[in-house]
Amino acid sequence: MSLVKLVEPVAAEELGRVHFIGIGGAGMSGIARILLKRGVPVSGSDARTSEMVTALRELGATVHIGHAASHVKNVDTVVVSTAIRDSNPELGEALRQGLRVIPRAAALASVMAGRRAVAVAGTHGKTTTTSMLTVALQKCGADPSYCVGGQLVTTGLGADEGSGGVFVAEADESDGSFLMLAPDIAVVTNVEPDHLDNYGDPRAVYDSFARFVERVGETLVVCADDPGSAALVPIARARGLEVVTYGEAEDADLRVGDIVPDGMGVSFRVHGHGEVRLAVPGRHNALNATAVIAVAAALGVPFDAIRDGLAAFGGAKRRFEAKGEAGGVAVFDSYAHHPTELAADLRAARDVVNSFSGSGRVIAVFQPHLYSRTRFFADGFGAALGLADEAVVLDVYGAREDPEPGVSGALVADKVPLPPGRVAYAPRREDVPALVAGRARPGDVVLTMGAGDVTELGPRIVAELAAR
Repeated sequence: MSLVKLVEPVAAEELGRVHFIGIGGAGMSGIARILLKRGVPVSGSDARTSEMVTALRELGATVHIGHAASHVKNVDTVVVSTAIRDSNPELGEALRQGLRVIPRAAALASVMAGRRAVAVAGTHGKTTTTSMLTVALQKCGADPSYCVGGQLVTTGLGADEGSGGVFVAEADESDGSFLMLAPDIAVVTNVEPDHLDNYGDPRAVYDSFARFVERVGETLVVCADDPGSAALVPIARARGLEVVTYGEAEDADLRVGDIVPDGMGVSFRVHGHGEVRLAVPGRHNALNATAVIAVAAALGVPFDAIRDGLAAFGGAKRRFEAKGEAGGVAVFDSYAHHPTELAADLRAARDVVNSFSGSGRVIAVFQPHLYSRTRFFADGFGAALGLADEAVVLDVYGAREDPEPGVSGALVADKVPLPPGRVAYAPRREDVPALVAGRARPGDVVLTMGAGDVTELGPRIVAELAAR
């Protein structure tokens, strides 16, 4: 949405009466919720009603269904998301009136101002790490405010106002707007090329994270195992920041070892501290949890307390979320939409299978997200899906993009290095539940993956399995 440029945020109390265009979105509704709890007048509009819209109305927001210029009457600040087009009548009216128009990230920065701010960034793992940190701090009694790009299983919310002095936020790099945040403490889980439709080339992605580091006030926590995030260390030290590295690397400040799958969870040791047990699976989650431990130390929370808090973390919506079980087959759902994320979740699925039956298989159901991302990463998606025993590939979920000639789910399916008969291209989404149920057998794990509407298939697959 080109009419709104990156701007420096103002304090929340200076926003006045705030109107959100697209208030029902996960990120927008969370900020609106926090402002309402602080007594700020909030209005908004959305294309359709939803549970989030209903919840905001119950908190006192005025929410219109549909968009019209009249909705921005008696408004001081208008917040927009990247999904809002330049032709939106409310945006046009706000600009005509000369109102303050800011992107979602600037509104997030405004509500973070005045708190001890922690921002979690990275190409992968930021939602889970932000959620882990939030839940762990809640269990420690810190009661932070938070704004996460997903919903916590424990609260059912993606954002809320806490009574403590800490604000934990996910820093989204997709459109570069995370450069509006100025956290005291920041985590960078990893840096890899993604969102190339926005950045253009990998170098620009790395440069944006370097600029993000320049906005950190005190402490930077980075994964020593990832070359992209490790490259930020000298930049941070040159600025005089405290730097804490974590990972399996020998020179990591918080070194992780003895990572062992444990049922639906994982256990590991942080050298010099002790053992940690998580209720969510995967090596990547052991690393995410160690980042949380590093942040907790910077906030003055002892290791034993944060370890107990981490044990209480039950996951986030759409992050290896259990959808049900039928016929001895367990079905999970994941937001994974980048090759690295697919690979991490499929390895975690393998750990789960091995912990329980040892003889089951992993069946991947993947819906590519965005035509541009599919074109950029088709080879990587195919290689990652090769970690499964069987793969079903849906057609591309275009989201904000128009179709591209020659770019479809078949492009990915053709790249999967599995034997004939173990890879299926399913362009009709309604065919998938029966297709998967026909392939699955007791002891298997089915994992639906993607950032689109593939998430709706998990319960349908469970129902189809139960009917057989």
